[in-house]
Amino acid sequence: MEFTAGGRLEVRITPADVGKRVSVRRLSETSSPGGKYTDTVGVLTSWTDGVVLITRRDGAGVRIPERSLVAGKVVPSAPARRRGPAASYAELARVTARAWRPVESERLGDWELRAASGFTRRANSVLPLGDPGRPLDEALTYVRQWYAARHLPPYVQTATGAEGTQELLCAELEARGWKREVSAELHIGALAPVADLDVDVSRVDLSRSCDQAWLRRYGRAGELAPHVAKVLASGPSVWFASVPGSGDSTAAIGRCVVDGRWAGFMAVEVDPEHRRQGLATAVMTALARQALSDGASAAWLQVEDGNDGARALYGRMGFAAHHAYHHYRHGGA
Repeated sequence: MEFTAGGRLEVRITPADVGKRVSVRRLSETSSPGGKYTDTVGVLTSWTDGVVLITRRDGAGVRIPERSLVAGKVVPSAPARRRGPAASYAELARVTARAWRPVESERLGDWELRAASGFTRRANSVLPLGDPGRPLDEALTYVRQWYAARHLPPYVQTATGAEGTQELLCAELEARGWKREVSAELHIGALAPVADLDVDVSRVDLSRSCDQAWLRRYGRAGELAPHVAKVLASGPSVWFASVPGSGDSTAAIGRCVVDGRWAGFMAVEVDPEHRRQGLATAVMTALARQALSDGASAAWLQVEDGNDGARALYGRMGFAAHHAYHHYRHGGA
């Protein structure tokens, strides 16, 4: 990381650069001059009272005393992707939202308030894609009231780490007492390499609907209640995959939503007794082949923090992180 200009370290950022992606170097509070440096890259989300706040790609905020800065500069808004399909955050946000539709929704300016009786945060959170059409505090008050009327906790889904994401909104939420509860990454890749994997998919059954056996393996709802069925069936073109187990059990499942050039993969789960048999790869491959025949060419999926096994599997298939997304709840858990 190069900061020098004419052989000198320079702080070339100011409070006027709030909202821009920056790279800074600071001297540890306990270090003497010439001691240990720490570098931070992210969006400059505030600079007040002598404290610089930088939101990193993963959504974590780093508070840096202004006096400890030894270098800083504005850098390109997002690094260029070296592989996979080109895609903007705005496009992906809308595509992923269409793959997981709520039972009820309401527009608040460019925000969408979504509810589905509490089944998944994605279907029970605000998707803020622009201006809410009113001051932020007023908008957030309306959000809390809207969810309280439905006996649901208020969540706002945000994103960080790509051009056009919402680092500034994340900082504003945190300043108002909203707590980040869950974070994940959205990964994208080309569809054909997944469909071309040399995998036996003869055990994978594809269907336009899911049954109780599929839902028991999914394990997030308990039963196929009407609101659960509606959310799972939502999307332009939905496919369910299952691999039969012993008796009436299901060894592995998956869900895919085809939407134009995009195929979204979710709910890929394997019974612990059937892991390390290639079933997750078989499910992905079978769904990818169906999506390819339906006209899709690019793929996306979401990986929660800490799921290193899934991250490694999808990396081998050619997927790479595009951005991180987060769910903020007012007041925390």
